[in-house]
Amino acid sequence: MRRGTLAILASLALASALFYVLGIARTWFGKLEDAGRIEAGPVPAAVRAAWVADQAISAGAPTGKQILFGDLHVHTTFSSDAFRMSLPMIQGDGAHPPADACDFARMCSALDFWALTDHAESLTAERWSESIASVQQCNAIAGDPANPDMVTYMGFEWTQAGATPETHFGHKNVIFRDIAQDRLPARPIGSPYRAVFGSIPLTLRLLPPLRDLPNRQRYYDFGELIQSIGQQQPCPEGGHVRELPAGCMETAATPAVLFRKLAEWGLESIVIPHGNTWGVYSPPGTSWDKQLAGGMHDPRRQLLMEVFSGHGASEVYRDWRAVEHTPAGETVCPEPRPDYLPSCWQAGEIIRERCVQSGETADECERRATGARERYLAYGPVGWHTVPGAQLEDWLDSGQCRDCFLPAFNYRPAGSAQYALAIRRFDETDDPQRFRFGFVASSDNHSARPGTGYKQYARKPMVDWWGYGDAASRRLYSSDRGEPAAQSMEVDISTIDVFNRLEMERQASFFVTGGLVAAHASGRDRDAIWAALERKEVYGTSGQRILLWFDLLGFGEGGPSDRHPMGSEVAMSETPRFQVHALGSRKQAPGCPQHSVNGLSAERLEALCRGECYNPSGRRNPISRIEVIRIRPQAVNGEPVGSLIEDPWRTFDCDVDEPAGCRFEFSDPEFAPAARDTVYYVRALEAPRAMINAGALRCARDADGRCTGVDACYGDDRTPADDLCLGTAQPRAWSSPIFIDYAADEVTATAASDGGSGD
Repeated sequence: MRRGTLAILASLALASALFYVLGIARTWFGKLEDAGRIEAGPVPAAVRAAWVADQAISAGAPTGKQILFGDLHVHTTFSSDAFRMSLPMIQGDGAHPPADACDFARMCSALDFWALTDHAESLTAERWSESIASVQQCNAIAGDPANPDMVTYMGFEWTQAGATPETHFGHKNVIFRDIAQDRLPARPIGSPYRAVFGSIPLTLRLLPPLRDLPNRQRYYDFGELIQSIGQQQPCPEGGHVRELPAGCMETAATPAVLFRKLAEWGLESIVIPHGNTWGVYSPPGTSWDKQLAGGMHDPRRQLLMEVFSGHGASEVYRDWRAVEHTPAGETVCPEPRPDYLPSCWQAGEIIRERCVQSGETADECERRATGARERYLAYGPVGWHTVPGAQLEDWLDSGQCRDCFLPAFNYRPAGSAQYALAIRRFDETDDPQRFRFGFVASSDNHSARPGTGYKQYARKPMVDWWGYGDAASRRLYSSDRGEPAAQSMEVDISTIDVFNRLEMERQASFFVTGGLVAAHASGRDRDAIWAALERKEVYGTSGQRILLWFDLLGFGEGGPSDRHPMGSEVAMSETPRFQVHALGSRKQAPGCPQHSVNGLSAERLEALCRGECYNPSGRRNPISRIEVIRIRPQAVNGEPVGSLIEDPWRTFDCDVDEPAGCRFEFSDPEFAPAARDTVYYVRALEAPRAMINAGALRCARDADGRCTGVDACYGDDRTPADDLCLGTAQPRAWSSPIFIDYAADEVTATAASDGGSGD
């Protein structure tokens, strides 16, 4: 009897296990989340009127415009990576669907406009339709369309990443002007990355619910999401986009294909590249150059570039590289410099130190160090896996821009905004000769929280990376680095979990609160904001509502007397004169304003805003200085880019006690004698203050400035949740450039009047 009972129990256990495995494989236990319910009503008219009055202070010209603040880069848990970050094992706080983003933007961050841009690779036809419906509802609540409290745009992110510099183009947000179903594409357009969802191992869905039974439903739902994406049928290759089957998943392998498909839809859209300096997924050697050829840039749509987000800044150029190339075309690891330590070099130093400690000869250790550098380079962004047993601290600050403001992780200088504005094509083709990007900033937030930079608080929900909640989860779900060895090793990338191929643990020290895009708009409505984006009369901030004007003034006697704002494109031969005016952001009062308290239930206010909202006081933060950057795009093929970027070209210190802000005029008497095209933009800096992760890896440095140790800000339990990892930095705003083409005896303004790109 006892033996029979045990046999029955064993059979039941086996049947239960098989049922569980089959249920996970077929997602019997999971469900797809919906778009959620928007709770907030419109912002009271009196509050909105106060915003308009505060943001319409002009620089002395009767422009009739106001400055509106928004976020054009927002993810919800309709994006698979955002869903994963919401899981309990990564200290997530649950579902954050599109409705949460609407309520947060309206009641927590008090934005004037925002765009929903979930990853196209995650959006099935059903999720796309639900997203549109949620955006339409968010707009319906906004009141009078001619004077809404907030404008919501619909979009998606094309999330491309290539394994080599030649095949890597980076991420781009696509924003649409209209939200009516017939004025939007039938489906978003993703990158080939979508294929990964069909190859995620079943074990990644089997284990988490068993380790965290109280929260098992959340893991089941994640499995359902992954399964639903992986089971979608791809659209057929070729053919017009309007003739593709309903419900298929559409893919564009390159920007050229993306732009062609957008042209076939014939809808008004703007494409905003971002993250081009992010080395966490960009291969060493990546640059903007190839995107000026082969239809990889569409100057009619790709008008703006995101220079800052919660992933850091992508503005500045530096002349060092993560890799170098010999005249014979060989890829080599560059030697370290005082301002840069290549990660490939540090890989060799880690191996060298271990080799010396193991008692090998100096020649043998040098051979192993050289081999480690070569092997690191051979694996691109996953090269760090070739050093067995290496810990975060072993890498010091290798790969990082040491003198950049809140830099993106593993910085790629040839992907920066300054580099893009400095290069030119010289061959006789129909492709554009130059990039003429306007500058914006946004959050790239993955918890449906647009505009998180209004206060420095609640590091884990307000910045992107959270990290595993305990050591057991890290061991189970992170790639095994093995034991430290005195030689580098080959890596089978296919055995590394897709979520652990990148240096996410190190990158946690580089996530910051997000930025904002500011638009000089003639009104609060959808069309007025869109028109400002099209004419590039916009700027970006590091999250603060800094007010900034940058204008090219009249061209002198006999010339036009009007001013041409940031984003303008002008042809002239005379000395250009400019005017700059900046006012610091409002100091923030603690807590939330009364309209936010009234607009959401106490539970939802706490869940979304975490007790703090945009809550301006009557005082402003002072502007400490304004820097002018001058870039002279290449005039001949092969002209060194570093010598063309003058950053800063001129610096103006500001009176921090002046209530009217910082205002001045300047000119460039060198423009006409140089007789070459020139680009100008300004950077307005507030007084230094504490910001999350402003210290990045928080290096201890020796007398020569070399990093000798790091104090990383972990996204997991090794750094307490209430530790904001604060460092000191200067919040700032970046104007869109003014593009002045040298043209003898000619005075014309192109983009200032008609919004054209000039390419």
